[in-house]
This record gives sequence, structure tokens and C-alpha cells, in this order.
Amino acid sequence: MFNISVLQEPDRLEAAVAMLHENPNLRIIAGGTDVLIRLQHGSAGWSELLSLRNVHELEEIRLREDGTFEIGAMAPFARIFEHPELRRHLPILTEAAVSMGGPQIRNVATIGGNICNGAVSGDSASTLFALDALLKLASAEGERIIPIHEFYAGPGKVNLRAGELLTAILIPRSSYQGTGGHYIKFAMRKAMDIATLGVAVVCRVGGGAFQDLRIGLGVAAPVPIRCAEAEATAVGRPVTQDTCRELGKLAVGRKPVVPNRKSHRAKCRQGRRFHDDVDDAEKHEARTLDDRQNWLAVVAHGRDRKCGKNRDQQNLQDIAGGQRVKKRRRNDVEKKIQRLFQRWRDSCWPL
Repeated sequence: MFNISVLQEPDRLEAAVAMLHENPNLRIIAGGTDVLIRLQHGSAGWSELLSLRNVHELEEIRLREDGTFEIGAMAPFARIFEHPELRRHLPILTEAAVSMGGPQIRNVATIGGNICNGAVSGDSASTLFALDALLKLASAEGERIIPIHEFYAGPGKVNLRAGELLTAILIPRSSYQGTGGHYIKFAMRKAMDIATLGVAVVCRVGGGAFQDLRIGLGVAAPVPIRCAEAEATAVGRPVTQDTCRELGKLAVGRKPVVPNRKSHRAKCRQGRRFHDDVDDAEKHEARTLDDRQNWLAVVAHGRDRKCGKNRDQQNLQDIAGGQRVKKRRRNDVEKKIQRLFQRWRDSCWPL
């Protein structure tokens, strides 16, 4: 059924790194929930696999003496959700873990695979961004640790060097101590669905005012993003409904910095619901806009000679309807972010 020519199954991390160094064509498989889909679709380049299923040292979750959580890349989401120390100190991460797929998927899918897949819809992505997580990477040349925001390179792309694999996720004590937070998944269904928007908020409050605020968004751009303007505005502001409403609007209006033109086109395609501030020139340059925007250009410039007057009018009506839907979705996102702050203020549980 699958055209797999090589399947390596090491039982130690050192052996896995050595195999990957000897054969750079090996593709790493963790839980396999995404790889199986690629294989079923006949994706090229997946005939030689390196399975980490038997490398049990990568499944460990431990709390270091300095208070840093080290979560193995092969830890399944079910184990993360059930881990008592994580539920006590990092409930926002366990919220994200339990929202991922169904019980069958959570028992198999790993947090490392979710990150390395590079999908902005991954439930762990926005939460780990809000927690200022660090990633530990290993190769034959040694180990390196990088902030998670430097790892994502675009939709489905990560900055993983040749012969390198993710071994652990690190969350320092300073990132979670004395904070509270929540994760909300915005999806078409209430369960068993990927996120159309993932919102994670972590904040620290003292004297009735925000001392620290971190907002992570998934699916709002080609890569998971933080809302720097809203975070900076929150510091020193009182924790009130008006403040939360203002921060929600700032978070929705955040325009991400994109590294190149290609990723900007991807932003126009994937993040068009939440970024109304893309200028007209960028819209005309982007070739990945949706059909409604393409029809708008066709009607406005008269480039289509195949459509009659009635069809053009219908297309304009469709465009107007799409803009109304877009505005409603924007308002829904603002309400989601405001609800996060309200839920935190009502629960007020320190970590």
C-alpha cells in the first residue's frame, strides 16, 4: 500500500542521530498521524523513514531543579494532559493538549511531531509561543537551544537543519511562575477538528494591574505569532473589562512581520480573515487571494470578457456578502480574546 523502502527503528537517541547523519534522506516519524496522511496521498520523499517510537527517553516529562519543565519531543498529548505537575503549573498547556483531536489521536500524536510538522493550526503552537518555550535540537555536531519563534519558517516549514532532530521542549520557571492563562480553540466543530484560530493568553497580575501579558495566535498568519502591541499596552493597565476589550482589538489588528514576499502571499491567503490592514498594492500583487478578491479585480478592471452583466452583479453581491462574514468573524475573534481575560479574572488561579 505504501512505497516505503527503508524503515529504521533505533532504541537510543545516539543511534537515531547517527542514522540521520549517515542518511540525510531519512524522514523522521514520531506518532505518525500526519505521516500516514502524506503516504496515503502519495507525497514524494517519504519512502525512507526513521521512526523514534522506540526511543523512550524522548517520552519523559520532568521538572528540573531550577524549575524548568523539560518535555520530551515524543511525549504524546494524552500523557501531557494527564501529567500531574503540568496540570498544576501549566494548565494552559494541558488545555491545549486535550483539545487536540480525539482520544485515539492524543494517545499517539506527539508534541514534537506537532511542532516539527510546521502547521500553524497545531494546538501546541500558540500556547508554547505564549509560554516563551525553548526547543532543544540534537545532531551529530551537538546540541543547540533556540526560542520557538525562531523555529517556524512558514506554512509547513521549520528551521530544522540537515541531520537534526527535536529532542525536548523547555519551559523556564520565569515563563510560568505566578501567571495564569487559558487556551481557546476556535474551530468549525466543538470537537475532532483542527483549529481555524488558536488563542493562548498568559498573564501576571499584581495590585489589580497587568505586570506581564503574552498572547499567542495560531492560524492568524503563515507562522504562529505574538501580539507585541497589545502585550506592551497591557503592562501597568488595570485589569478591567474596558482594558480587556481594548487589548482584544489590538490583538486582532496586529499585522505580522513576514520574512519574504512568498510568505506574505501566504499570509494573504491564510490570514485574510483577521488582517484588514493589508494595503491595496499588496492585495493586487498577491496571487493567492481567494476567489472573491480575484472576482473583484476582474469586475473592476474589466479583464474578463466571458461574463455577462448579470453574472458580474451576482459576483459583486457575493463579494459584499463575504465582507460581512469577514467582519463577523473579526468580531468573534475579539470576543474570544476578551473571554480569555474574563475567564482568567474569574478563576484567578496562581501557578
